[in-house]
Amino acid sequence: MICVTEELTKINKRLSAKGYKLTPQRDATLRVLLENEKDHLSAEEVYMLVRKQSPKIGIATVYRVLELLSELHIVEKMNFGDGVARYDLRSEEHEHMHHHLICRECGEVREIMEDWLSLLEKRLEAEYGFIVTDHRLDFFGSFRDCTNKNCKHSCKAVS
Repeated sequence: MICVTEELTKINKRLSAKGYKLTPQRDATLRVLLENEKDHLSAEEVYMLVRKQSPKIGIATVYRVLELLSELHIVEKMNFGDGVARYDLRSEEHEHMHHHLICRECGEVREIMEDWLSLLEKRLEAEYGFIVTDHRLDFFGSFRDCTNKNCKHSCKAVS
């Protein structure tokens, strides 16, 4: 479990370095993302949770905050094949975005925290002169134990 206050301090430094402030709206949105980091929330889900803590914040504000955080590479906007944009925090400790296993049967998403593509990146640079600055990899399929009726919809980190 992460310490929300520590992570907010780190993110605030990243915002400041790019000329932005941690406004109350950004703080509320980031708190929701940090408190629900394994859930890959949609903008609407973020809004509903933000509104519980800060009822005066509108959905347009949450969308603007999420877009800014995405532009600044603090969150990653992603789609897991269900047509819904979801938001996932980027870790400052990892050079690249983590990977995902997405079950087509039940929609469960598991995270792979290890960077399995570093050898491929080195090969791309050596063979093609291409320097990878970021990557994201999503695997779609089904978990061996998924029966769609009793699959647990919980996100688990895989390492």
